[in-house]
Order: sequence, then structure tokens, then C-alpha cells
Amino acid sequence: MQAQTKNEWRQLVLSSRRAVSPELRSREEQSLVELVTIGLTPGFAVCAYIPTALEPGNLDLLDALRGVAGRVLVPITREPGPLYWSEYNGADNLEDAGFGLREPTGPVFEPREIQMAHTIFVPALAVDRRGVRLGRGAGYYDRTLGLARPDARLVTVVRDEELVSELPEDPHDVRIGWALTPGSGLIGLGANAAD
Repeated sequence: MQAQTKNEWRQLVLSSRRAVSPELRSREEQSLVELVTIGLTPGFAVCAYIPTALEPGNLDLLDALRGVAGRVLVPITREPGPLYWSEYNGADNLEDAGFGLREPTGPVFEPREIQMAHTIFVPALAVDRRGVRLGRGAGYYDRTLGLARPDARLVTVVRDEELVSELPEDPHDVRIGWALTPGSGLIGLGANAAD
């Protein structure tokens, strides 16, 4: 994959994701479910997200996290500003929300609830080896991640080919410490990269 601007990267990645066969997507989803809990400390809260149709992973990934973590918090989108949070308690407690997302029906917590999480899974279209993450462009996570505890492990979940050598970066972008891919598992980025 190669592009110049963030918008070009977004178009390239989304086009590539649309072309993934159902069989490959299913294999990647299963791999992510098997890998997602590696390195998690049992009983500690994590933040995750409910994958959309074009994002790697599915609800099985969240259910795997629930089996290990004390709580799984997922975002609730409010305009404008940082993300609010609600606890994920299974598919039966989700409803359709804005932006084509699904959100839990339970209590909504303030943005600072992110401080409860030791690990935060962050959606991305791509991430580079330095930890620069390419999101959808609305900036919700960039406004939210500054509220996380300083020692929180920030992990983005991407397809293997979406871990690239370099992406465009803006001054407000928050760098990610790890990438989780179906083929390579958990990979350190930037200062966390293996020598």
C-alpha cells in the first residue's frame, strides 16, 4: 500500500477492505479472537470498540475480552468532544446508534472513565511502525486518549497489510504503542518495537 495524503490512505485502505473475501475475513476474525487476550492482566478493565462491517474483528473479540477483563468499556459518541463510555455486556444489549455504529443500552459514563482501563484497543484504518495511527478523520480518539492513564497500553487492531512503514502525521495525532494483526499478533511500535 502506498499513498501520500491521509485522505488518499483512507480511500486505499477502505477499498482494500471492501475487496476482502468472506473466507479470509472469517479466518482473520478467528485469529484476532485467539490473540486479543495475550498479555492482558485478568480482572483489569479494558476499553475496546464494537467493530463495524469494514473493521477487523467482530463481537467474538469483545466476548473474548469479557472472559478475561473485569470490565469491557466501549465508546458512546457525542458531538463534539471526547468519547463517553458504556460497558459491553454482550450482543443482546446493543442498539443502533449514529454514524452506523452500535452502542450498549446500559449506563453511560463520562469521558474520564477511560482512566479505569489498563489496555485500550483503538480502531484504525492503518498504523505505521512509529505508532502513527490513521483513523476516519473525526478526531474522537485523538481528543479522548489524552485522558487515559499514562501507563495504559494503546493497541490498534489492523489487518497485516495495514501495518505500514510510514503514514502522514499531524501535530495533534496521538501515537499508539502496539498493533494487533491477525497474522503477526501483538507488535510493538515506536519505542515499544523489538530491537
